[in-house]
Amino acid sequence: MSGQTDKTGHDHTQGVVDPIILTTERGIAAIKWSTAGLLITALLELGVTALSGSQALLADSLHNFSDAATALPLWLAFSLSRWRPTARFTYGYGRLEDLAGVSIVVLIVVTGLWVGYESMRHLVQPEQVGHVWAVVFASLVAYIGNEAVARYRIKTGHEIGSAALVADGYHARTDALASLAVVLAGIGIWLGYPIADPIIGLLIAGVILRTGWDSAKMVFSRLLDGVDPQVVEEVIHAAQHVPGVEDVTEVRIRGLGHRLLAEVNIAVRSDLSVERGHAIAQEVRHQLLHHLQYLSNAVIHVDPLSASGEAHHRIINHKHDQLPTHSH
Repeated sequence: MSGQTDKTGHDHTQGVVDPIILTTERGIAAIKWSTAGLLITALLELGVTALSGSQALLADSLHNFSDAATALPLWLAFSLSRWRPTARFTYGYGRLEDLAGVSIVVLIVVTGLWVGYESMRHLVQPEQVGHVWAVVFASLVAYIGNEAVARYRIKTGHEIGSAALVADGYHARTDALASLAVVLAGIGIWLGYPIADPIIGLLIAGVILRTGWDSAKMVFSRLLDGVDPQVVEEVIHAAQHVPGVEDVTEVRIRGLGHRLLAEVNIAVRSDLSVERGHAIAQEVRHQLLHHLQYLSNAVIHVDPLSASGEAHHRIINHKHDQLPTHSH
């Protein structure tokens, strides 16, 4: 059913657009400000690298630059998701956000492998590092900056339901761990144990790859339209409490970027008029969109109670137009 102005005066006709604009603006703001913070810390590290010659700090600064670069596809995806649906892309462009999440996962894994390779190389061929105090200071600043960015992105991503932004936040957290590893390596060098640098680097590479695995599970779950089963229960609970709803037979929910779309089959008394059944469906949609803020739209299908459920929608075997016996 299409959205209309209900009796309470709320207009849900643009239910697919208005929440998206709000959350997309928040997503872009999170990317913009956190990326600026990462670039500042990366430039600071590069300056200290030129002074100290620390390969570990150079790797960390390039790591931070790569994290800033991951924001570009995500920024593009958030921007394009504001485009209205077309005759070809009837659901809009929200899936671009999920594709951006895939690119972020790939970058996390590549970063982890590269950090592991560099750590192994430094383990075999240790290099002299000067101005260790400057290395430690720059790494501490980078750690604080990256952790702040990670918390900001993860918090905003959870609030607007963006798996890609959450994945990017965890990527920033891996950068924070890498920066902390440089701090510990600097302390190890200062104490006379230069081998601490590559050993800690290998440990952090493992953490980065584990983060990539966790982020991949989250992002690919969204690509496969996976949702938390609790969301389905909340939809059923909200629909069942609408007067006139006798049963809720099927609920399907799919993600589209940071949006969720719901399809719900409800059953009403068989003796109700079409107009009354439509009014009940309209109220179900109204309640879902008001009480479940993560939904951007809901399509409600009405069945009579005597033929409730999709099993009754099936057309039995039949023949026509010289076609073989078939069913739908």
